[in-house]
Amino acid sequence: METIRRHSELHFAPGEARAQGYEAPHARPQGKSRTANKGLGTSLSRTHKPCALAAAGAVQPLAGGEHRTAAPRPACDTGSGRRAGGLGKEGSVSRRATLEVCIRTMGATLGTGARLALLRGQACSGVPRWKPSAAARGCHSKSGPARPVPLKKRGYDVTRNPHLNKGMAFTLEERLQLGIHGLIPPCFLSQDVQLLRIMRYYERQQSDLDKYIILMTLQDRNEKLFYRVLTSDVEKFMPIVYTPTVGLACQHYGLTFRRPRGLFITIHDKGHLATMLNSWPEDDIKAVVVTDGERILGLGDLGCYGMGIPVGKLALYTACGGVSPQQCLPVLLDVGTNNEELLRDPLYIGLKHQRVRGKEYDDLLDEFMQAVTDKFGINCLIQFEDFANANAFRLLHKYRNKYCMFNDDIQGTASVAVAGILAALRITKNKLSNHVFVFQGAGEAAMGIAHLLVMALEKEGVPKAEATKKIWMVDSKGLIVKGRSHLNHEKEMFAQDHPEVSSLEEVVRLVKPTAIIGVAAIAGAFTEQILRDMASFHERPIIFALSNPTSKAECTAEKCYRVTEGRGIFASGSPFKSVTLEDGRTFIPGQGNNAYVFPGVALGVIAGGVRHIPDEIFLLTAEQIAQEVSEQHLSQGRLYPPLSTIRDVSLRIAIKVLDFAYKHNLASYYPEPKDKEAFVRSLVYTPDYESFTLDSYTWPKEAMNVQTV
Repeated sequence: METIRRHSELHFAPGEARAQGYEAPHARPQGKSRTANKGLGTSLSRTHKPCALAAAGAVQPLAGGEHRTAAPRPACDTGSGRRAGGLGKEGSVSRRATLEVCIRTMGATLGTGARLALLRGQACSGVPRWKPSAAARGCHSKSGPARPVPLKKRGYDVTRNPHLNKGMAFTLEERLQLGIHGLIPPCFLSQDVQLLRIMRYYERQQSDLDKYIILMTLQDRNEKLFYRVLTSDVEKFMPIVYTPTVGLACQHYGLTFRRPRGLFITIHDKGHLATMLNSWPEDDIKAVVVTDGERILGLGDLGCYGMGIPVGKLALYTACGGVSPQQCLPVLLDVGTNNEELLRDPLYIGLKHQRVRGKEYDDLLDEFMQAVTDKFGINCLIQFEDFANANAFRLLHKYRNKYCMFNDDIQGTASVAVAGILAALRITKNKLSNHVFVFQGAGEAAMGIAHLLVMALEKEGVPKAEATKKIWMVDSKGLIVKGRSHLNHEKEMFAQDHPEVSSLEEVVRLVKPTAIIGVAAIAGAFTEQILRDMASFHERPIIFALSNPTSKAECTAEKCYRVTEGRGIFASGSPFKSVTLEDGRTFIPGQGNNAYVFPGVALGVIAGGVRHIPDEIFLLTAEQIAQEVSEQHLSQGRLYPPLSTIRDVSLRIAIKVLDFAYKHNLASYYPEPKDKEAFVRSLVYTPDYESFTLDSYTWPKEAMNVQTV
């Protein structure tokens, strides 16, 4: 199978592509293949189809038998984990590759309009019409023989590169050709056996943190095997690579740090971020997850140790959504920390000063966003993660219509929470407009959920003013009411015309909500009294304890089911084990994990080259997740599909997002694929090993006769 680079990767003059809505890729050096100084005396085995390449115009002959490829990148390249159009069965260069060479070769003789016409398959004077095929838009071609992946590395470098290393799965032929024979034990294992070996070692570990370290070490050593392990049992490994264990890993990040897995950018690098991004070895980045470490889960300011969050998120991009890991970039913006314990710790690995705020902070963010899109394209997805409330909302409002970005704590959490509520409606047997919600917390997550609930209520026909009256919020100062001082714009929208109330218990007694949603990271906030009151007010109360990690949950699943006598409709942010009541009924708590949302959304956004991500995408994602819940799941207490099906769920979300993008003119890749499911499937990363055996063949003897004098 092979993929052809998308049209956004064609080379235009500086500034020309951006003016037309296309991104010029980062400049790459001209590739050269040198042979010994024997001219035409070089044997066939020492040259790689020079005649076929030259005939297609992809190679320019130089003096002394040397050849330079005209393309700035080899036709096949594993640097980004994909294969581009190269030599076909008869040794001809793909039509797409030839077209790119023509555009570059004709240079100034073609105007911008003509280049774009070629790009889109439109007719223009002086150039033939070319219609991009499915393969030319990133689909995998199934025709033709399997082509080996050419490597630029050899020997020890291969075994040290996690993108290339297969461990003892290298065949003898690969070991000999790559110069690694003797560097690996004389044993040949299939990936299945490698998986078994990893699992046996993994199960011996006593703590979740040790298991986390084992998996991260595997990721540093053999990336394909790492994702094979994760996808073999997503439900088992997700609590280790992400919540709740990732919170513990972040707290001990300085001690568990093995090798860099992301880009550390500091406030002192301001003015040089373009140079910083050039340090990253991959240039085909499609998704960036960035944090400043100020609000890591429910653990607060962890500064530089927050890098574990982007790394974990992007691991789920691949494991759950199928986004290629080499197209993902984790970023930590280190502007200092206000965590005094870290500042006093001599082993802390970040900047040891108070957080920089104000204009200097904003300038760093502005430069970062511009540098990312300059290098990786305007369609590069940027996910904001674990920023403090004060920055999260304003940065979302500032950038959402300028870049392809979203905030997972606000929009991702909102989508998964609303998905759970929509699924719960099938248990309560009524409409969303029949419900009243009380939130414990009024931060990023609470506001995100509330805004998406309002959007869902409006879709049901409820006016916005009436919709906001159904949402009550309790923060650290009590119920948010009109007339209370120092309310920000977000809180003012949900301020109720009601006397002040100080405690959550009192608010629940007065309002008698059908649903309570905890997102303030206050452990035990849902007391037994609150749970008993909820059960007395309604036959099937909705109780969502969404705070992470588990130690910060508002209540446990066991407590909810026990106090409400199994009538509570429960969901949590972190995983809980199944609960069996005294009467023998067993419930499987639903986990409202954002992983149901962001991998599928990211895959759909990347597939369509979406420029901006409106809230409607997160509402349709919530609706799709709710549809994935079967009646059997609901009878078990589940409000979400099993995590074992999350890859299929993410795929269907991506298809929905892609369809929405084209219907609402948000996509930038054309022509629109006719079969969107097949198109999205063709982009999904697979952890299967690729062959590195060289393409070896010979000519007829008479064609290789050596000429003599």
